[in-house]
Amino acid sequence: MAFTLPANKPQVPKDTPRNFFIYGETMSGKSYLANEFLNPIVLNTDGNAEANTVPSIQLINEKDDKGRITNSVIKQLGDILLALQTQKHSYETVVIDVIDDVIEMIKIAVCDELTPVGKPRLKSLSEIPYGKGYDFFNQAITELVIDLKALPMNVIYISRQVSEYDDNGNATKDKPSLKDKYVNLINGNSDLMIHTEKLGNNYNREVDRKRKTYYADQVDDKAILKILATIRGAVEPAKGKLAPKKEAAKTTKPAKTEKTKEAPKKEVDSDDELF
Repeated sequence: MAFTLPANKPQVPKDTPRNFFIYGETMSGKSYLANEFLNPIVLNTDGNAEANTVPSIQLINEKDDKGRITNSVIKQLGDILLALQTQKHSYETVVIDVIDDVIEMIKIAVCDELTPVGKPRLKSLSEIPYGKGYDFFNQAITELVIDLKALPMNVIYISRQVSEYDDNGNATKDKPSLKDKYVNLINGNSDLMIHTEKLGNNYNREVDRKRKTYYADQVDDKAILKILATIRGAVEPAKGKLAPKKEAAKTTKPAKTEKTKEAPKKEVDSDDELF
C-alpha cells in the first residue's frame, strides 16, 4: 500500500501528558491522586494490595526455605508488562506504588541471580566482579522505565518524601526519597513531577517540574484535563487565538461642506444615494 502524506493544513495540537511522577509524605494523598485516573491497576509494594479499592498486584521477591529467590520482581514485572501489552483488558492506568521499593527489590534480585551456586547470597552489587552487577541492575531499571512508557496507558510512579535540613535543623527542601540518579531517569521519562502535601485538613497538589507547558485546549483527554485542573501549575488556560484589540471609539466632527451656488435642497440620507 502506497504511503499517503498528511493533508497540508493547520491542525490543533493534541498534547495530553501521560507519564507522572508523584511524591509526598505518608498520607499526603499520593495514592488517592493516582487512583483518580481512569481504570488503574496498582503494582503495590506496601503489602496491602488487598486493602486497595482498585485492582492491585503485590510485588515481592518470592523465596524458598533457604532464602534464595525463586520468583523475582524482575520476572514478575516482565510478565505483567507483557500481559498489559498483549492481552485484551480495560485498564487505562498503571501505578507503581512505590518505585523506591521496586528499585531496591530489583537490586536484591540481581545480587541473588549473580550469586555463585552454593555460596551465600551477595549483599551488594559491588561484590559482583567486573561491574557485571551494576550492568544488570541498570539494564533492568532502564528496561522497566522504557517498557512502561511504551504502553498505550497512563503511567504513574509514586515515591516517598525526605527533607533536607540546614545547620540549624530547619527543613529547607522537600524532595523524593528516591536517589537523585533514579529520579533523573524516571523524571526524564515523565511529563509532570507532582508534589502532594497535607496542610491541616486540606490537601495540596503542586507541579514541581514539568517537561513543557500544557494548555487546556490541547489536552484531548477530558478525564485527565479534569484531574490536571486540581493540580496547581499543571495546565494553563486555553491558548486559542488572541482576541482582536478593540479600537477606541473615535468622535469625529462632521465634515464641513462648502456652500455651492446650486445649493440643492435634497438631503443625502445614505452613501447608496451617491451612486
